[in-house]
Amino acid sequence: MSRIGKRPVELPSGVSASVSGQTIEVKGPKGARTFTATDDVTLSVSDNAVSVEPRGKSKRARQQWGMSRTMVQNLVTGVTDGFKKELEIQGVGYRAQAQGNVLKLSLGYSHDVDFAIPAGVTVTTPKNTEVIVEGTDQQLVGQVAANIREWRAPEPYKGKGIRYKGEYIFRKEGKKK
Repeated sequence: MSRIGKRPVELPSGVSASVSGQTIEVKGPKGARTFTATDDVTLSVSDNAVSVEPRGKSKRARQQWGMSRTMVQNLVTGVTDGFKKELEIQGVGYRAQAQGNVLKLSLGYSHDVDFAIPAGVTVTTPKNTEVIVEGTDQQLVGQVAANIREWRAPEPYKGKGIRYKGEYIFRKEGKKK
């Protein structure tokens, strides 16, 4: 029995959910999001809560049960609080600047990197060495942050590059004479 799946997802005040077939739509202060579940689970809304139940006892139904419940929870979290990833840039001359829907990165290349910010995500730079990615879709926020980090991943010898805030980089010792 799924420990995650059997708990209903509570809807806070100001958030409404509606189910039509296998699709659930959640509306809140930060917008509306939808999720289409597989045919292995049943979605239902009652008493300010969304519950997910498996159809049958197959292994796939049990797998989809917990995953679908987590996806619904992420919809509710996204439309109420939103998701956020913070990146730090370390290195001499490395900096970032958000200009409209383009993030300009100076990362030691012979040219500046112009990163196009996709719709549904906002990127801000409070300092020129900090990048904050925010949005209602957890997957999209994480993917955009990973794509930005990919331009100059932190290297283990000097620690230069783009890292997640609080990320530990295992440092290596340089070669000895």
